[in-house]
Amino acid sequence: MSNVLMGYLNKRLKEQNSPKKGNSTTAGPVITISREVGCNGLKLANLMVAHLKNRKQKSIWQVLSKEIFHQSAMELNMKSEDVRRVFKQSEKYAFDEILKAFNNKNYKSEQKIVKTLIDVVRSSAIDGNCIIVGRAGHIIASDIENSIHIRLVAPLEYRVKTIMENNDLNREDSIQFIKKIERERIAFRKAIKIKNIDEELFDLTINRASFSNENIIDIIEFILEKKGLLLDDKPKGKYY
Repeated sequence: MSNVLMGYLNKRLKEQNSPKKGNSTTAGPVITISREVGCNGLKLANLMVAHLKNRKQKSIWQVLSKEIFHQSAMELNMKSEDVRRVFKQSEKYAFDEILKAFNNKNYKSEQKIVKTLIDVVRSSAIDGNCIIVGRAGHIIASDIENSIHIRLVAPLEYRVKTIMENNDLNREDSIQFIKKIERERIAFRKAIKIKNIDEELFDLTINRASFSNENIIDIIEFILEKKGLLLDDKPKGKYY
């Protein structure tokens, strides 16, 4: 990595580590990854965990993405796909679904489902040693001191090519796929009352097209080391 980039990251980390006021408790470490569709955020997270494993860390890191839905469904005694469906809908339930809810003794309100998912993300972030991909992790864990929040972006052509390769789709179908997933993510943010992605909440925004997986892992590892998040014997940090 260039000395210029290292110097910039060192400066940013010193600013972020300046003293703060507030009540504290143990929390983290946690990494959150927000990404545009087609940036292979989940793949990068798994590669990062494998890299941390090779460092022979005492703590075992894990990737959480779809697992958030599974855990939420378990706590709600629901099917995982039913939980996910709530967050995919941009509008409220249709009338026939409302009628179905009245006849279902296991019915859970949308408010309860949303709260449960947020609680699962929050608890996972506080427990630490995890990489949360999507699921508004950067919002829900924004106050945890021992954390880094990353945003992956890329030009449309890069993302279309990635979707074509990952899903064996043609160009037009890949573009439609991107639009579909983007609509679902907007619906998700709407469900948990997030209007827009706020770039100020990210510690680092990376153009996926400009760096290899190895480069990005090096950058993330550098930040983790500078913030002391790879020291297993370091006291856990604060959140406010």
